[in-house]
Amino acid sequence: MEVTIWIIVLLCALALIFDFTNGFHDAANSIATVVATKTLTPKQAVLMAAFFNFIVMFFITLKVAATIGKGIVDPSVVDLHVVFGCLVGAISWNIITWLFGLPTSSSHALIGGLIGATIGSAGIDAIQPGLFTILAFIVAAPVIGFALGAGVNTAVRNIFPKETQRQTKWFRKLQLVSSAMYSMGHGANDAQKTAGIVFLILIAAGLITKNDPIPMWVIWASFIAMGVGTLAGGWRIVHTLGFKLTKLNPRQGFCAELGGSVMLFVASTFGIPVSTTHTITGSILGVGASQPKPDVKWKKASEIVLAWFLTIPISGTLAYAFWYMSTELF
Repeated sequence: MEVTIWIIVLLCALALIFDFTNGFHDAANSIATVVATKTLTPKQAVLMAAFFNFIVMFFITLKVAATIGKGIVDPSVVDLHVVFGCLVGAISWNIITWLFGLPTSSSHALIGGLIGATIGSAGIDAIQPGLFTILAFIVAAPVIGFALGAGVNTAVRNIFPKETQRQTKWFRKLQLVSSAMYSMGHGANDAQKTAGIVFLILIAAGLITKNDPIPMWVIWASFIAMGVGTLAGGWRIVHTLGFKLTKLNPRQGFCAELGGSVMLFVASTFGIPVSTTHTITGSILGVGASQPKPDVKWKKASEIVLAWFLTIPISGTLAYAFWYMSTELF
């Protein structure tokens, strides 16, 4: 493929389209509980989430972007065919799961796409050890989210054993804080992943080397695209997370969001690209399971978990197919 400025612009635009789909697909992660408890209207919730998705870029390091750009596959074997296959495969899986209202991980769709297209181009030897940490956190993120959600809910329930109207009023206000924190955690972890892919595009085009810092325009564009995507909303998935797993009141919604946001900020600090979807789902389930009378719809939860384990293999297979198509056509 002859590299022209238009090809580079097209692929960067495709990466930002993925970021947009990440925003509307995963918007539910940060607003489902606050909408389910009627603390905010859907419109108010997406406006708040979009704002905090974007504003967090001023307060974080770029360790997650570095992991995506350098730690999963060998950057030297990534060409523009690989990037094309990766992005189209990930976008396709995002759209499929959004249509079915399944809260799967956009992050893992992107990672699966990168793995599938890279294996097609350079074989399995191009996979880096950083992949194994990510695979471990497919299980660890929801388990830790579950434990944090259950732990916070149990602690709060012991401190406030009786639910009163006054408490509910205060927890609605606290939910605004916890939802904002989760939106910031979402932006801190997920927008960086697209920045890492654009970084790979620039390396493949020979415009920068893998030792160069990620350009600031890449960071700005990634966070803006995610914010705009969040504004588009993902109501099918909001309905699944907010209503189909367990019933939440403002106190329980606060506990789920607080537990999940702690997990995301810790992961972002250490540069681990975890799934915001897995984290909040685990936290919601933890809250539901830790009630005096546990109220969790485990059948729906099992459907979601199955989709999680299918995400990397299917997005990888799609990416391989699109990589092959790209090499044949261009």
